[in-house]
Amino acid sequence: MNKFIQLLLASAIATSTLTACNSETGTPAPEESSTIVATNGKPVIYQVLPRLFGNTNATNKPWGTIEENGVGKFSDFTPKALEEIRALGADYIWYTGSLHHALVRDYTAFGISNDDPDVIKGRAGSPYAIKDYYSVNPDLANDPAKRLEEFKALLERSHDAGLKVIIDIVPNHVARNYQSLAKPEGVRDFGADDDTSVAYARDNNFYYVPGEPFQVPEAEDGYQPLNSESHPLADGKFEETPAKWTGNGSRAPQPAQNDWYETVKINFGVRPDGSYDFPQLPEEYAQKDFRAHAAFWADKEVPDSWKKFRQITDYWLEFGVDGFRYDMSGMVPVAFWSYLNSSIKMQKPDALLLAEIYQPDLYRDYIHLGKMDYLYDKVGSYDAIRAVMEGKAGTDPLVDIQKSLEGIEDNMLRFMENHDEQRIASPEFAGNPRAGIPAMVVSTTISGAPTLLYFGQELGEPGAGDAGFGKSSRTTIFDYWSVPTIRRWNNEGAFNSEKLSESEQQLRSFYQRLMNFSTESEALRGEYQDLHEYNRKHSAGYDDSVYTFARWSGDDRLLIVANFDKAPKNFELEIPDDLKKAWNPTDKETKLHDQLGSYQTKLQWKDASGSASIEIPPMSGYVLKLQ
Repeated sequence: MNKFIQLLLASAIATSTLTACNSETGTPAPEESSTIVATNGKPVIYQVLPRLFGNTNATNKPWGTIEENGVGKFSDFTPKALEEIRALGADYIWYTGSLHHALVRDYTAFGISNDDPDVIKGRAGSPYAIKDYYSVNPDLANDPAKRLEEFKALLERSHDAGLKVIIDIVPNHVARNYQSLAKPEGVRDFGADDDTSVAYARDNNFYYVPGEPFQVPEAEDGYQPLNSESHPLADGKFEETPAKWTGNGSRAPQPAQNDWYETVKINFGVRPDGSYDFPQLPEEYAQKDFRAHAAFWADKEVPDSWKKFRQITDYWLEFGVDGFRYDMSGMVPVAFWSYLNSSIKMQKPDALLLAEIYQPDLYRDYIHLGKMDYLYDKVGSYDAIRAVMEGKAGTDPLVDIQKSLEGIEDNMLRFMENHDEQRIASPEFAGNPRAGIPAMVVSTTISGAPTLLYFGQELGEPGAGDAGFGKSSRTTIFDYWSVPTIRRWNNEGAFNSEKLSESEQQLRSFYQRLMNFSTESEALRGEYQDLHEYNRKHSAGYDDSVYTFARWSGDDRLLIVANFDKAPKNFELEIPDDLKKAWNPTDKETKLHDQLGSYQTKLQWKDASGSASIEIPPMSGYVLKLQ
C-alpha cells in the first residue's frame, strides 16, 4: 500500500470522526477549522536567490559568465549568515531558484544534457523554467555531483538557525527541455507517455500542435540569445515536433518574443475549450477541512499531471522542506489545489502553502476550496500603496481595499518588494529607500498575514545596472550577477555592518525592529479598525498622504500612523466613540510610545471619544502602544 493511500485511509477515519454524532446529545459534532494555520504567530518570510546572495564578485559584466561574474553557492549560507537573517525577524527563508532549471553551462560531465540558448532567458536561466523537479541547480553546488547532499545540508543549517524552508513549485509550466535525472524509481518524466498525435488528452502532460514543429520566436528589438555570443546551440532552432503550447497559453507553433517561450504549459485536464475533464469539487467543501478534501479525492480518477505534482511535493516534504510557494497558481484549476494541498497537509499539517495569484475574484475559492494558507496581495494592497509612494494617488483607496478583504485579510501575504517587482530605491519606483518605511509599517501591521522581505530590501538595494537579459530596477533573476548592498553586508563572511553606510545601517535597523515586533505582537493578530475615514472627516491637517488604523488584542492596543509625504505632518488623531467603547479606558489620559523608535505622545479621552496630538516626520511611521 503506497504512502498516499495510507494517508487517505487515515483521512477517511478522521473525517468520519468529524461528522459523527455527539454520544450525549445526538447532534453532529462541530467541524474543525477548514484550515490549519501554518504558524501560531505572524510569519516573516525572507526571500533570497542563492545564485546572487553569496556572490562577492563585483565585476557585474552584462551577459557575463560564471567565470567572469561569479555565482553564489548553497554553502554561502553559513550559520552566521542564517543567524543574522533569523535575527532580522525571519521565520521562513524562501530559497528562490534552488530547483534545477534550464541554464547555459556545460554540465555534461555530470550526465546533464546541455540546454539550448534559443529557449533560455538570460545565461543563468529563469528559475521558473524547471528542468528537473527532483534535483537542484548545479550552479549552486561546490561539487555538482553532490548538489542534493549540499542542499540537504543547507536545509539542516537553516533549521538549526530556527528558519523553516520554502521552495518554489511551478505547476503551470516546465522548461522545454524537461528531463529528470534524479527522479525516484517508478516516476515518469512529464510528457514521457503522451499521445502527441492529438492536441489534448486528459492524461497527456502537455498540449500539442499536431503536425507542426516548434519554431524559435522572431527576435524583437535586436534581441539575440547570449547577446549574439557564439554558441554551438544558438542557431535559431530548437527541435520539438510536434510543437507544444507555450507556458503562458500560446497555442502557436512559433510563440512571440514576449511569450513565455522558454516553457511549455502543463495540462491539468482542462480541455482546449476551457471545460474540465476531472471530477468537480462540491461548493460545500469550502467549509470542510483538508481531511475531508483528502477523503473526497481518495476514490477519484484524476489527470496524470495531478499525480506527478503530488509525487514531487511528496519527495520534497520527505527531503525536509517546510512549505511551497506556488508560481502562477491562478492559471491552474482550484480543484487541483484541493487535491494537492490536502495531500500535503495530511503529511505535514503545518506546511506553509503560498500562492502567487492576481485574480481577486478567485481569492476566496483558492483559500477555502484550494486549501491555500496565503495568497499574494499584489493587485490590491501592493498596487495601491505603491501608487501612494509614487505620488500617483492618495491613501483613501486603501480603506476600500481592506474592506474587500474582510474575512480573508489574514490570508493575504503583504510585501513591497519581490523578484518580480521593481526595487523601492530604484528611480523607476520611489527612488528613495526611505519611501518604504511608511509603506512597510502599513503593510506589516494592517493584518495578521505574513510579511515578505526581499533580500537587499532592508539595505535599500536599488537594483541598478542592466545585467544582460535582466534590466535595471529589478534585481536580475536571469543572469550571473551580484548585489552590491548584500556584498557589503557579507563583508567576507562576517555578515555585519562594517561596510554599510550609515543610512544603510539605519534602514536595516528599522526593518529589524519592525519585523521582530510584528512576529511578537498579540495586537497584530487581533482586532482591526480603520481610523482613516473618520479622521479625513473630523481632523484638520489630516490628509490623504497619511494613513491610520487601530489594532488590539485584550489589553495590547496599538495606533498605527504612517506619513507617506515628503513633508512632516502635525494633526490631532481623533478616536471615534465606538473604539473608545471597545477599549473602555479608565483614565482620562493614556501615554503612547512608539514601538519602533523613541517618539511619545498622549491620548486624551473625552466623554465619547479621544484624541492624540501627532507630529510625524516625512516618510515615516509609528506603531504607538497604549501604556
